Amino acid sequence: MLQLPKSKTEKNLVSSDEAYELCRQITAEYAKTFYFGTLLMPKEKSKAIWAIYAWCRLTDELVDGVKAQYTTKETLAEWEQQLESIFAGYPVDDTDVALVDTISNYPMDIQPFRDMIAGQRMDLIHNRYQTFEELELYCYRVAGTVGLMSNAVLGIRTDANGVPWEKNRPVYVPTQEAIALGMAMQLTNILRDVGEDMQRDRIYLPLEDLHAFNYTEADLLARVNDDRWKAIMKFQIERAREYYKQAEKGIRYLIRDSRLPVWASLMLYQDILNEIEANNYDVFNKRAYVAKYKKTLSLPVAWLRAQVL
Repeated sequence: MLQLPKSKTEKNLVSSDEAYELCRQITAEYAKTFYFGTLLMPKEKSKAIWAIYAWCRLTDELVDGVKAQYTTKETLAEWEQQLESIFAGYPVDDTDVALVDTISNYPMDIQPFRDMIAGQRMDLIHNRYQTFEELELYCYRVAGTVGLMSNAVLGIRTDANGVPWEKNRPVYVPTQEAIALGMAMQLTNILRDVGEDMQRDRIYLPLEDLHAFNYTEADLLARVNDDRWKAIMKFQIERAREYYKQAEKGIRYLIRDSRLPVWASLMLYQDILNEIEANNYDVFNKRAYVAKYKKTLSLPVAWLRAQVL
């Protein structure tokens, strides 16, 4: 049996409603665009996604938060032990209460959660990535996994493609498409946060890509925004958009009440790329974000896509 620290096993934890509210607040504070999409879901699904996001955010904070300098491999090992406790039905901290409840309502595999912790281990030892293949593994672990976690909550259609002549086809689970959406969002984060990451001595753009455009790490640290940089950013943005295109193909396989929020989230996050372009690729001094009125204007298009695509 998993042994937890005595102080934690005896801790008085909040109710499930209070835990979900904590998770909602975390999501609303740290993922405004993503949070907007969750508000379009049925309430129970929204709460479950908040619980998943809060766990992911707290996991990320271990290596990127204010106390990251104190995080070690042992810290992550303890966090993984706490994850095991959650999946066994025993919450350790207040936000765990919501995730335990979510798992009981939407059974899911623990492996994507473990993979995310493995992604944080990569952040402990890497602050540069030589190739896109290396970055791709990192992006899967810290973001593609979120798509896998979310599939259980979003729900998969059991009526094949919804047409009589395909009713006997096996149910299609859009696993790769879910991963692609997480990957696309992470690549978007990387492009948006180039300047902020540099302040923490982190460069997530593959160094081989910089070299391919005759742009050096020294140029990046000097925040050189010239034609070479614009060419690099155009290349990276197109790569991210390819992942969004792959993700789009899987939305039709979701239960109907999940399609609008996923379409909305995908479109809004993809719009961050448009904002980067509108800012003339200056991700050193300007943070690209989607204005609230643009989010609202995108909803009719997302609704229409959810109905017909």
